[in-house]
Amino acid sequence: MEILVPLVPARRASATVLALLVASTLGAAACTTQSVPPPAAENGITAAPAAYFDTTGRKDVVSGGARLIPISTPKGTFNVWTKRVGNNPTIKVLLLHGGPGMTHEYFEAADAYFPGAGVEYYYYDQLGSFYSDQPKDSSLWNTERFVEEVEQVRKALGLDQDNFYLLGQSWGGILAMEYALKYQQHLKGLIISNMMASIPAYNEYAAKVLMPAMDQKVLAEVKAIEAKKDYSNPRYMELLIPNHYQLHILRMPPAEWPDPVQRAFKHVNPDIYVPMQGPSELGASGKLEKWDRTADLPTLTIPTLVVGAEHDTMDPKHMEWMAGQVKRGRYLYCPKGSHLALYDDHQTYFGGVIKFLKDVDAGRF
Repeated sequence: MEILVPLVPARRASATVLALLVASTLGAAACTTQSVPPPAAENGITAAPAAYFDTTGRKDVVSGGARLIPISTPKGTFNVWTKRVGNNPTIKVLLLHGGPGMTHEYFEAADAYFPGAGVEYYYYDQLGSFYSDQPKDSSLWNTERFVEEVEQVRKALGLDQDNFYLLGQSWGGILAMEYALKYQQHLKGLIISNMMASIPAYNEYAAKVLMPAMDQKVLAEVKAIEAKKDYSNPRYMELLIPNHYQLHILRMPPAEWPDPVQRAFKHVNPDIYVPMQGPSELGASGKLEKWDRTADLPTLTIPTLVVGAEHDTMDPKHMEWMAGQVKRGRYLYCPKGSHLALYDDHQTYFGGVIKFLKDVDAGRF
């Protein structure tokens, strides 16, 4: 295992409340702009060659790279939304967003880094998410069906073992692991971002580390609301935003949360999130409650990058351990980051991800 150290230091209602609470703070920050420092050349990020913008033979030129892909399911055929950025015959990254039920939108931070590195990448809203079809049949919301959806997307996009990298963040990390465990023969590389390999281990970390570190009066009030299943109570998110989200999800005042994050939270589909993740913000339940793939990690033989962050809801030590369990693993540690380290430690995050892509592509991994 390699450890990459940075060179430079009733959920529907609660989701709606979160979006409204965050949006209400934006007025104070409306005249403030945030600049992203130029990517560092030492992390392998250079100007994209002219070929990166070559659209010869592409069928998605008129739509700017966007296309709907039909997906066959046990309940019929539906369309999922994807969008290609750039052109690179040997590095193509499919992005798997979190949730379940979030959107590709929060991945838009990649626009500041991937084009300059010549990385071809694909935004993708999973079935049920905002830009894709949203069927109401709850039997569709299971990990096995999502894996087959990703495989159909791969085939439609023409990705294969010579160019296909899968980057999954949070729930997307679960989906990426599940896909790789079944279809790793199609992958050139795997990136598991901000996701542990076990929901029981995640719940244990939340109970033994995150919750004891909270203001105990705040925790008691949050627990009382959860005990009543009163997730629509505005007080629930009023407590969690400053005492949990701002510390472990995205370490910025809500007024400074970037627009892509705002839109992703606004567009979350609780009809998927709640059955799979559960309604509580301090742990997971639902269909994923018993999910655990720790014993299967050694079967992964493809180059794998695991990304962890110091302030994440996920245990960074567990994610470092994961990188040592796969056959060809590397750990990327984001010392300033939280669950959305691609924002609050973006230079470390994208610098490390791009270095991994370049190293695998050049045969240096």
